[in-house]
Amino acid sequence: MKKEKSAGAVIYRLEKGEPVYLLLHYPPSPKATSEYWDLPKGHVERGETEEDTVRREVKEETGLENIELRHGFRETIHYWFQWKRKKISKTVAFYLAKTGEKEITISEEHIGFVWLPYAKAIEKLTYQNAKQLIQKANDYL
Repeated sequence: MKKEKSAGAVIYRLEKGEPVYLLLHYPPSPKATSEYWDLPKGHVERGETEEDTVRREVKEETGLENIELRHGFRETIHYWFQWKRKKISKTVAFYLAKTGEKEITISEEHIGFVWLPYAKAIEKLTYQNAKQLIQKANDYL
C-alpha cells in the first residue's frame, strides 16, 4: 500500500472584522470524477517541513506570498483514494493562515476561487473533512 503526505492551509482574511475563507474550485481529474471546492494543499517534498510545503503550495496555487501561519492550529485529515488501480493512504496536515491580501492568482490546476464567510464556506465546500476543518478554524479564531 502506498502512502502520501501533504500539507495545506485554511486561509482567511478579515473583512469588516470577520473572517472570510479562501476556497479553490478544482476541475474533474483522474482522481476526482467531478469538479469540487476544497482548500489549497499539496505534497510534502523531500527536505521540506510541513510549514515549508504550506507556504510553497499556497504561493503556487493562489499567488499569495504574505501569509501568517497561526501557530497552535494544526489539524490532520486522513483518507484513501484509488489511483491506477492502487489504493493510496493519504494524510494531510492543515495549518491556519492569515493574509491581508484579497487578490488571488490561481494556478492552472484550478478553475476558480471565492472568499466566503464561515456559513457560506461550509455550504460551498464539497467534502465533509474540509467542512470540519473550516469549523475547527472558525472555532479557533
